[in-house]
Amino acid sequence: MKIAIQGIAGSFHHIAANAYFGDTIALKECLSFDEMPNLLKTNKVDYLLMAIENSIAGSILSNYGLIADFGLNIVGEVYLPIKHQLMVLKGQKLADITTVWSHPMAINQCRVFLRKHPNIKIVEKEDTADSARLIVLGKLKNIAAIASEKAAKLYDLEVIAKDVHTNKDNYTRFFVLSTVKNVVANATKISLKFITKHQQGSLAEVLNLFVKYKLNLSKIQSLPISNEPWNYAFFADLILDESHDIDFILKELALIVQEVQVLGMYQNKNKNYDN
Repeated sequence: MKIAIQGIAGSFHHIAANAYFGDTIALKECLSFDEMPNLLKTNKVDYLLMAIENSIAGSILSNYGLIADFGLNIVGEVYLPIKHQLMVLKGQKLADITTVWSHPMAINQCRVFLRKHPNIKIVEKEDTADSARLIVLGKLKNIAAIASEKAAKLYDLEVIAKDVHTNKDNYTRFFVLSTVKNVVANATKISLKFITKHQQGSLAEVLNLFVKYKLNLSKIQSLPISNEPWNYAFFADLILDESHDIDFILKELALIVQEVQVLGMYQNKNKNYDN
């Protein structure tokens, strides 16, 4: 099974892919999220594993747009705790380090630790795991990477400071995406995109519908609509149970909105995988 991820082996996307699919997968490494949908559309990969939100940084809005624009289907999700480690070539100590490399988000999530070492220069890179890999390829002394423990093991680096992230309750949610509308048995979650009508109280009408049918709205996110200034699409996650007649509810929803699109029905995996 071939899975496309953003980043390289040892990245948090890689860890999330293993958490969902197991260890016997082939990775297609991508430099950006934008290149991922076409890989799925052209059958070069079986699934995409794409970050959608972080508990600290919030939603990745552009990824919602990619899912809707390319007609991708959400077939699963992963919640992963994000744990950052400071790693170097073996034999070095923290006092030897003059520069730290990592992805900008990882750097921001480790600011308190980094402020304790003001003499260390911070350099932003495209990927956490690639920062680790480049240190090994160049045999670079005095440079450390902030990345996952998996990256340290893969690239044979030494962790000289563990869990350097500021907030210990730091989680990223990932979507598992396919071109096929999988019918997930006993689906407990549905993700929707809808556009409200241009009239007063239209969003409230949608929310009241959810209340009427006792649907737990676990997330709602707005995204500007291209070429329609100040108009927005809404992305919503709803928790389902066996009492919900979702087909009937969707028909009623379609009557009160301008457009509705089911992005996926899948099992709610609001549990955390270790890394």
